[in-house]
Amino acid sequence: MTGLVIVGTQWGDEGKGKIVDWLAAEADMVARFQGGNNAGHTLVIDGKTFKLSLLPSGIIRQDVLCIIGNGVVLDPWKLQDEINMLASEGIKVTPENLNIADNVHLILPVHRALDAAFEAARGSGKIGTTGRGIGPAYEDKVARRGIRLAGLMDEVFLQERVEALVFHHNKVLSGYGADLIDGADILGQLLQMKDFLLSFARPVWRIIDQAHRDGQKILFEGAQGIHLDIDYGTYPYVTSSNTIAGQAAQGTGINRLALDKVLGIVKAYTTRVGTGPFPTELDDDVGHHLGTKGHEFGTVTGRKRRCGWFDAALVRQAVMVSGVDELVLTKLDVLDGLETLSICTGYTLDGTPIDYMPSLVTKTAHLVPVYETMPGWVGETTTAATTHAELPDAAKAYIRRIEELVGVPVTVISNGPGREQTIVLRHPFDVGRSDHSVRSVASAL
Repeated sequence: MTGLVIVGTQWGDEGKGKIVDWLAAEADMVARFQGGNNAGHTLVIDGKTFKLSLLPSGIIRQDVLCIIGNGVVLDPWKLQDEINMLASEGIKVTPENLNIADNVHLILPVHRALDAAFEAARGSGKIGTTGRGIGPAYEDKVARRGIRLAGLMDEVFLQERVEALVFHHNKVLSGYGADLIDGADILGQLLQMKDFLLSFARPVWRIIDQAHRDGQKILFEGAQGIHLDIDYGTYPYVTSSNTIAGQAAQGTGINRLALDKVLGIVKAYTTRVGTGPFPTELDDDVGHHLGTKGHEFGTVTGRKRRCGWFDAALVRQAVMVSGVDELVLTKLDVLDGLETLSICTGYTLDGTPIDYMPSLVTKTAHLVPVYETMPGWVGETTTAATTHAELPDAAKAYIRRIEELVGVPVTVISNGPGREQTIVLRHPFDVGRSDHSVRSVASAL
């Protein structure tokens, strides 16, 4: 097997960064396929914490080629900041270990200004964007106003594109009473960075295709989570890109047949940053326990994450929409110390049972979770376990119940932030897919 897609199955923040870094030890290539610097990935390596939002999580591994695909929107200034930050830690990022799709769209200062103006105008109806200009950059891409990395190769062409883009958006900013953008300043900054940026530019679809033909192991890294997908998430409280596994092909240019397996990352409870429906949210001592012990603060924004019980209906829907074959269960250790655990198995809406998230957000906001309760493992911990057998019996039962409810097996368990705190039941790079029946790897061991 060569093509392994990594996606989040909740509202993001599931721990994809750690898992991608861990799997990168056996990978030849890590390709990021959507999102931008609104996604935060935290890596803890030998006690040192690295926070990335744009570079692929495999960049810490010096022998891995990292790719930023065309499905990403790229902030050149943020890219430079992250590269400089890693350089200060002795980690070099060069065209030898980072390639960027030459057809990737750029995030410019005008996009950040638009993001701020739009969000301010929404008042109490704020979506909760990160303010990084992600949405406006994707808007320009679809409207064919955008500027791609390859545009920096022709200065006359670039000047025309920048002038047209700024002329259009200054009219919008003026209407919102916001400060106008100086197109000449943007052009000057881009020209100053031109050589630096173009040194990474490649037709990455060719590079990934050749790697696949050569039998290399490729990780396709998604950002955010499936329920933030622009089509399948809790719209309009979503991100501006498709976060499902199928985007891995569209966002890198790889043949869809090269995507051999989809690995879903799922947290042992549920969190969400910003506004939007959250049926299992807890505003009590348990919610405080999850947030405090889980260090639930956004990597990019620093905002406190909302916390709640595990929502099996939410994850089951993600598994179906994204074709998830296997799950990695993260942050199991955060549940240590809780006497009882609850799992949401479905909902009621106006008194009627429903087992999925409706598309209309006004209905989703009124879902009432249906819970079943399980015993916790008070007096025992999961953090020291290195094998499935060493986990508390109640933790094993909790994992089995999750498998039964979502319909795919848990093959990896993360019981701490470090690379070494990873229990492997079946390695994700092993050949073979789940048949999507209720099949527990854990109970078979």
